[in-house]
Amino acid sequence: MAADKKYSIGYRKVESITIDIQQQRRADGTILLQSAVVLEPYPYRLTERLQYWATLAPERIFIARKDATGQWQKLTYAATYQKVQCLAQALLQKNISPHKPVAILSENSIEHGLMALAALHIGIPYSSIAPAYSLRSTDFEKLKHVMNLLTPGLILVQDGEKYEAALKAVCKETEIIAVANKPLQLPATLFDELLQTPVSPQVAAAFNAIQPATIAKVLFTSGSTGLPKGVINTHENISTNWQQITQTFPFLKEEGLEFIDWLPWNHTFGGNHNFGLTVFNGGSLYIDDGNPTPQGMATTIANLKERKPTIYFNVPKGFEDMLPVFKNDAALRQQFFSSLKMLFYAGAGMPQHVWNEWEQLAIDTIGEKIQIVTGLGCTETCPSALFASWPGGFAGLLGVPVPGLTLKLVSVAGKLEARYRGKNVFPGYWRQPQLTEKVFDEEGFYCTGDALRFVDEQDANKGMLFDGRIAEDFKLNTGTWVSVGVLRAQLITAGNGLIQDAVITGHDEAFIGAIVFPGVEYCRQLIGLPVTVAEIAVHPLIKEQLQQVLQTLAAKSTGSATLVRRAVIANFVLSADKGELTDKGSINQRMVLQHYNTVVMQLHAKLKQANVVETSK
Repeated sequence: MAADKKYSIGYRKVESITIDIQQQRRADGTILLQSAVVLEPYPYRLTERLQYWATLAPERIFIARKDATGQWQKLTYAATYQKVQCLAQALLQKNISPHKPVAILSENSIEHGLMALAALHIGIPYSSIAPAYSLRSTDFEKLKHVMNLLTPGLILVQDGEKYEAALKAVCKETEIIAVANKPLQLPATLFDELLQTPVSPQVAAAFNAIQPATIAKVLFTSGSTGLPKGVINTHENISTNWQQITQTFPFLKEEGLEFIDWLPWNHTFGGNHNFGLTVFNGGSLYIDDGNPTPQGMATTIANLKERKPTIYFNVPKGFEDMLPVFKNDAALRQQFFSSLKMLFYAGAGMPQHVWNEWEQLAIDTIGEKIQIVTGLGCTETCPSALFASWPGGFAGLLGVPVPGLTLKLVSVAGKLEARYRGKNVFPGYWRQPQLTEKVFDEEGFYCTGDALRFVDEQDANKGMLFDGRIAEDFKLNTGTWVSVGVLRAQLITAGNGLIQDAVITGHDEAFIGAIVFPGVEYCRQLIGLPVTVAEIAVHPLIKEQLQQVLQTLAAKSTGSATLVRRAVIANFVLSADKGELTDKGSINQRMVLQHYNTVVMQLHAKLKQANVVETSK
């Protein structure tokens, strides 16, 4: 693809960026990839865009959320900007500073968004903290760690009573602002009182003092390998990435941009990518209080019946769980696809069968395909680094570097590690210089630990594929390296719906094993009964299908490093509370291996256990 406005027959027409990747190969085998597309000028302060849209389209809806009665409470750009200025003035009168940021303990909400924008407007860092740290914990270990590291000068809570136990554990002398229900035993100010603050010239002065390197926010990673660490995002980091994304998907600049989204703002996908793109491009964001759980899905579907998104964002599990509902509701499909230009997934790999089914749903509903897109990035790249932005892709295609970013591929443990350098790449971890020092190489590239490979080594324009996490890979007792990410993807693909996810085992063992998490809906349809997960795990028909999957993969295996010899169907459900699932629904392999060591031992016992399926190869 080397032409502007390239369209593919069979797809809804969407303007796309020119794909022209320049490649440099060094004598040591290092490869540098960079887009020839020049990054266009852009404002480095997000609220400059807020002010722009408040002037150009004052009555356009910026943000909305349903209230307790099920009615959408909406806020226009003009009203948002006015409230942000009042909040900004109130913050300037509080005990906050670049060293004492604003902490937000809240789910996605209008007030959450306003407080974030107010802090951005005056150059005070803020941090949206995962609600799970406050509401699903009893010892508040992660919350205490985050607050001790952050040292906030002010804490916003959505509901003072709901968060009171957490506040007692961490608050100490920090001022509390509550949107609703003041804590019963802690002093607090109601959020609405701050909105009455008269605006002075201090606000404009603080806004004008913001520099590109001014810290905008601190995003705490999920801490899958330990306690969370705070990723610094400067104003230049996040604004650069919004410009990179907008140039990659030019239709974002078109009028009528609408998102309906559940992804949490304490994560970079929801909080940077989706929330920020809305403001940057003057879109409308409808907050979905649902999520990819049996309870949350009903809320999500109800909301989708009322909106017409331009892009729909979700994690692969969310897309998979929505399929049965969409297949059985023609009116929902018609509504959903009517204005849709793209389906976008991130956070994990999408199984090809899920991709295929969504493409077919679009064809059946509107007579053409909708582009399904993903990319690669992380909290440290704010978040986007690569995108597969053209029609005709497939599950797992990560695409090419965004404009203004250099991708460096370095040989590590026999793979190509992705390293990034660009203005969207973070400067370091909040108050943890020892961690910062470890993740940048001698040329200033951020070392991701992600391994990539070319779709076609002769044509970089065809993009990159994920080749696993270098840190997840392990050696068998023969010294042979096992590529965990690749094997996991092969299992899911070969299962064609049977396997929702898998954890690969075999570190220092004689062979590779797998703990398989079944596609529950697929299995129920296969069995013909509404069986439980425990019943699925021992059902002869499911075990037979799993053995067929192992045999299929074994036939393609080239040796011990690519042969999954044994597998067991999980008879348990993973827990987000225990860190086995991330907030986005993806599996934390390290935690599963740690918590279910007895299952791993059964897989690798000398005598095969009754519940273990084994290939005959």
